[in-house]
Formats: sequence, structure tokens, C-alpha cells
Amino acid sequence: MTNPWVARVHENDETPSSGPSGYAAARLRLLDTESRSGPSRRSGLSRITDEWVAALFDTAARESGVRGAALVAVGGYGRGELSPRSDLDLLLLHDGGDSGAVAALADRIWYPVWDLGIALDHSVRTPAEARKIAGDDLKAHLGLLDARHVAGDLGLTAGLRTAVLADWRNQAVKRLPALRELCLERAERAGELQYLLEPDLKEAHGGLRDATALRAVAASWVADAPREGLAAARRTLLDVRDALHLTTGRATDRLALQEQDQVADALGLLDADVLLRHVYEAARTLSYASEVTWREVERVLTSRSARPRLKALLGGRPAPERTPLADGVVEQDGEAVLARTARPEKDAVLVLRAAAAAAQAGLPVNLHVVRRLAKVSPPLPVPWPAEAREELVTLLGAAQAAVPVWEALEAEGLITRLLPDWERVRCRPQRNPVHTWTVDRHLVETAVRAAGMTRRVGRPDLLLVAALLHDIGKGWPGDHSVAGETIARDMAARIGFDAADVGVVAALVRHHLLLVDTATRRDLDDPATVRGVAEAVGSLSTLELLHALTEADALATGPAAWSAWRASLVADLVKRVGAVLAGEPLAEAEPGALSAEQERLTVEAHRTGGPVLTLRAREEGDAALGVELSIAVPDQPGVLPSVAGVLAMHRLTVRTAEIRSADVPVEGAEPVLLLVWRVAAAYGGLPDASRLRADLVRALDGSLDLPSRLAEREKAYAAGVRRRSVQPPPPRVTVAASASRHATVLEVRAQDAPGLLHRIGRALEGAGVRVRSAHVSTLGASAVDTVYVTGPSGAELSGGEAAQLAKVVEQALG
Repeated sequence: MTNPWVARVHENDETPSSGPSGYAAARLRLLDTESRSGPSRRSGLSRITDEWVAALFDTAARESGVRGAALVAVGGYGRGELSPRSDLDLLLLHDGGDSGAVAALADRIWYPVWDLGIALDHSVRTPAEARKIAGDDLKAHLGLLDARHVAGDLGLTAGLRTAVLADWRNQAVKRLPALRELCLERAERAGELQYLLEPDLKEAHGGLRDATALRAVAASWVADAPREGLAAARRTLLDVRDALHLTTGRATDRLALQEQDQVADALGLLDADVLLRHVYEAARTLSYASEVTWREVERVLTSRSARPRLKALLGGRPAPERTPLADGVVEQDGEAVLARTARPEKDAVLVLRAAAAAAQAGLPVNLHVVRRLAKVSPPLPVPWPAEAREELVTLLGAAQAAVPVWEALEAEGLITRLLPDWERVRCRPQRNPVHTWTVDRHLVETAVRAAGMTRRVGRPDLLLVAALLHDIGKGWPGDHSVAGETIARDMAARIGFDAADVGVVAALVRHHLLLVDTATRRDLDDPATVRGVAEAVGSLSTLELLHALTEADALATGPAAWSAWRASLVADLVKRVGAVLAGEPLAEAEPGALSAEQERLTVEAHRTGGPVLTLRAREEGDAALGVELSIAVPDQPGVLPSVAGVLAMHRLTVRTAEIRSADVPVEGAEPVLLLVWRVAAAYGGLPDASRLRADLVRALDGSLDLPSRLAEREKAYAAGVRRRSVQPPPPRVTVAASASRHATVLEVRAQDAPGLLHRIGRALEGAGVRVRSAHVSTLGASAVDTVYVTGPSGAELSGGEAAQLAKVVEQALG
């Protein structure tokens, strides 16, 4: 259906130059008829805007009698890159004549622009004033580098352009380092575009600001950016921004989650993931070009500053020093380059040898070297020779120094040539906000972390390669661990490992989540838990590697994925599994003896007829592992949901919860419930134990309306989720078959929220089952709560009963 206002504007027969309504009509017509964002629409929008503001200038100049003036487009408008909601950056340049007439001229131009609701960035300057402002303000100088004549005295504009460019080149030694600092500060503030789920297309590193900075560097004649792919990358980001402007109706550069599907549709892309991958690929091209260019700027400026001293000392230009790094690879001017004797067209391993040597020396690989290798290097035979495999391991073992070298190879397509399956994960976004990186960079980052753990394992080569491949299945449908096992098996064989080593790498990829998932979601005192892990791992050497890979993977994921608590649980599980694999007998789980403190609590609960508790900090070495909350309470309905609700009300996060019946060391006394929970404060300090007890007493006797109190917190939390544009998937409850021989194990996957365990406990209480223990695992906004339950008699549930219970809990959470 046609917008009636648009239809009326289209009926207006004014041309863009004859008035604001004519310009508005032409603008709307252009945005309507151009179905896709692109250079033609941006240049068309700039052209009709030029015609309109030039007509405004001509009319105003005649009426005000001003002759020595020009209208100049600067910034993005100066480059002819107007997006639908772009500001107009205009400079009214004049020769210093009648100031009153110039002011009147400016008003006659600015007010019609404002009247149409178009954002305007305007200034009125003489050429001398413009140059002075540029000299004092780097951003103003950058804008003037793109100055373009629109109307009036062409000589004024040409003179200013010539002077501004000359100033920029003459001041390059001072200006370029300042521009570099500006880019670094912006990157620190806005992040790296190629990894952000809601990126700022303009400000983030690898965005449109960096593209403008590269143009400025080129204008200085000090260095030039690698041009291959650069124009296409800029066009991609501009096209996405155009579609974003039209989709939102706002002048925004942030690609928010809730708008990504609409923007993808406007660009003819399949979905938001494809859109993000396009954005990431463009950002990666710009980021790499920026790094190469700034490195060259530093080299040239350093050379310029040192040359006069060297000439004075040596009387001429010295030959560059070349230091050998490896066969066919030398260091020159702070970069790894090829030796004069190297024959890349005959040496298939030279790519990896040069990369490994550069990373081990902490040097970048020269851009022209990488391009030459990409062009002339022959493919490696399959399987790879031992030297190639060893060089790959050496490259990965260089830790953080491997990252820029890997990125240089990837920028020229060498990684996918070496490892074709890498293409599936390249620039692939990860929607889980816990992840800091895209899939491919996460794999490299995991190898970086694993490099610091190679002294802990007997086969560091297998650890590093498994780290590089552990999430390789994320480019395929289904469980990425299952798909990844098959792919990793093929890739490890391609790399040249023998059959036994290929099997170990495949097993590590298949089970890379096993330790952390089991440790945080299962009862480690249950023999079935330990036996299951031992059977999956198979050997002590694989367990050693898997332990290191688990830690490296978590550290590379993001700060929410690893903690002293998780580390202690995984270490405990590894110790138990190691004992089984070493042949030590595994005792059946029995309730442990009560500590003196727990005995005191049970006696006190029996004596008072109410709950008693203690809070005790737990530490292991220098690592704080949370707080242990011990509660004894006479057996009665509703204990689990009441305790969970009170803890949520006090903003305490539950990590584990063990519930069992404990005998009271008093003759004739009935057993009491003993709860041992590991908790942590979500923020702030821990609450006072007496306040916790008082609220628990009220919750158990019904005088504290826990559901209402928690509903208020959940409502506020849900509003925050909506503001963050997150639409969580529905909760899912499943039965973990064979996870325990003594209880039925339910896995509850849901959006983390205040009182989640309280609601689970209420559902379980209502179903008439007994809870033995609960294990809470939270990553970002997602929670996986594992609950061990039995029937009233203490036996595990039948298959049908367990399935029905899972459905009841799922409905209660939904």
C-alpha cells in the first residue's frame, strides 16, 4: 500500500533544484525505486542533494549580494556517500568580505535544510580560518581532506583543498601518530567489529572510521593500504548501514539484534547469521589492512627520523640488515621476509615454516611475502610431510604471537588452502553472548591458551591441534561435538598424524565438553558419574590432554566460562576418573559422616523445631570457591523451594545443593533434613546469617509470600531482557538416562532468572518426589540445572514416571 504522503510528494512536479518539496520528492522517489542499497543510490542521493543545496546557495547569493563564497561538502557527503539518514556536512567558505552579508547567506542555506528535518553539520569559515581549525583539530582536518566543491567560487574550494592536502603531507610526522592514537582509543571504546554481536558499523575497529583513516594515510603519501578487497569491504559496510537506516528510520550505526533479520531481508540475504558473516568478513579485511598500513607508517616514519643521523655517520644509505630465522626466512625491518635463496614455488612447506619462524620470533610476516606465497606456493601433499606438521605445531605453540601471523595467512586465503574445512567456521558468528570471539578466532584463541599448558601434558602436539579443531563441527548441522569428531579425524589424518594419534585428536574433539559439563551438572559422589567419564575417556594420557583442553577452551570462551569454582570441580572429577583409569576400586556412594558442625546443627534443629544454619567461606589455595551454606531443618514439605526462594530473594547464586536425611545424635530423635549448599553473592556482600534464618522461618511457616516477592524481581529481570532485545528460547526439561544408579536425573535448561531453582523446587514438591541434590550451571543468560530425584520410598523413578515428571516441570517453568 502506497503511503499517501509519499504519493502526494511524488505528484509534485518541482525538480530538486526548485525547492524543498521538489528535493523531498526526488529523494523519496530515489529511495523507493532503488530496491537495494549500493553505490548508485548513495551517489544518486548525493547528486540530487548537490543540486538542491547548490540552488539554495545560488538564490541566497543573489539575494544577499555575496560574490566571494563557495559551498563545500566535507566528510561523508564530500565523498559522495550519503546514506538515507546521513547528516549533511557543509562548509560555507568565503573570502572575508561583509560579515553581515555572509551571515545572511548562511541563514538562507541552513534554514531550508533544517525545515526538512535533515541533520546538518555546518560551519562558516575563510580559507585561513579553515586551515587554522584543521591545524588545531585533527577530526576537522580529516573532514577537509574529503572537501568537494558544490557551488559558488570554485577557486576558493580548489585553493583550500590544495592548502589542506599540503598541510596534511607536511605535518605527516605529527599528524599520523595522532591519528593512530585516535584509532586505538576508538577501538578500545567500541570494540572489534569482526567479533561483536551488535556492532557499531562506524566506530568499531574495522569499521567505516578505519576506512576513512586509511584514505587519510594514503593522502599523506607516507604509506598506502593494501587495496585488494578494500573497496568491496567498504561497500559492504555502507550497504548494511543504508539498509539499517531504512529499516529503523533512524540515523544509527549500531546493528542491534532485533533489527538484523530485517536488514538481512532488505539486502536479499538468507538470515541474520549470513548478514553478520558478511559484516565480519568486511571488518576483517579492513582490520588487516589497517594493521599492515600502520605498521608501514611506523617503519617509514622511524626510517625518516633515523636517516639524517645515519647519513652523517656513514656518509650514505646503509643496506637493510637481514637476520636468519629459518631455512628460507630472514628478519628485515622488523618483519619476516623470504631469504634471497628461497624458492617458494618449489618449497611447499615454506608457508608454514615462514609462519612458524615469524611467530616464534614475535614478528609479523611481510604483506608482499604472504601474497607471493599465496600466489606461487605449491599445495602440500596429503598427508602432510612430518616437517609441515611440526611447523604447524610450532606456529600454534607460539601462543599470542601466533595470532597476527595466522590472520595474515587467512587474509590471503592460505589457511583454507591448507585446511579446507576451515572455510565452514571462518567468520562464523556465535550467538551465545558468553563467547567473545567468532568460531574461527575462538579456535585460534583456544590454541593460544593451550600453548601455555604444554608443559602439563605428555603430547603437546596433540593438545595444540585438538585445541585448534575442537569446535570445527560448528559449521555443520547437529551436535557440533559429534560432527566435529568426524571432521577432526579427517583433518588430523590430512595433517599427517598416524592412526593412533588421529584417534586421540578425534576423541578430544568429541568429548571436549565432557569434563566441565559433568563436573558442574552431575553428582561426583555418584559412582555412575565417574564410571561414565572413565569409559568415554579411555586412558590416563587422554584424560591429561582433555583436562588441559577443557581449561583452554573455557578461558578462550570468555570470563563467564571459567572460575576457581569450575576449575576445582573439574580437577576433582579428573582426580576421581584418573583413579578409576589407574585401576583403583570405586566405592559405592554412601552418606558421609557428619562433621562436628553438622552434628551441632542437627541437634539445634531438633531442639528448636526450626531451621538453623551457618555460612562458611571455602577456599583452596588462593582461590575463593564461594560460600558453604549448611542448613538443618526438621523434615517437612516445601524445604527445597523455600530455601531456594529465600536465597534468591537475598540475591545469592546457588551453585550446588545437596539434600539428605541426617540422624540426630539424640536418643529417640527423628531424623532432620540436612542441606549443604554452595552459594555466591550475585553482587555486593553476603547477607547476615540471622536475617537468612529469620526469612527462612517465615517462608516455611507461610508468613513470607515468597512467590510474590520473587515475581517482582522476575518482572524487573524480564523487562531488562526485553530492553536488551533478547528473545530467550522456551525452557526444556529432559531425563538423563543412565546418569545414576540411585536416582533419576533431570536436566532443566532455561533462561537464567531470579528464583528459577525456587520454581523448579515447587514443581518437584508438587509432584511428590524427593530431591537428593541439585547442581546449577550458568553461562551468561542460560542456566542448566541438574536435579537428582527419587520417589517417596527413595528408589529411582520408572521411565514413564520420569518422562511425566519432566513434562510437569517444563510446564511449570513455561
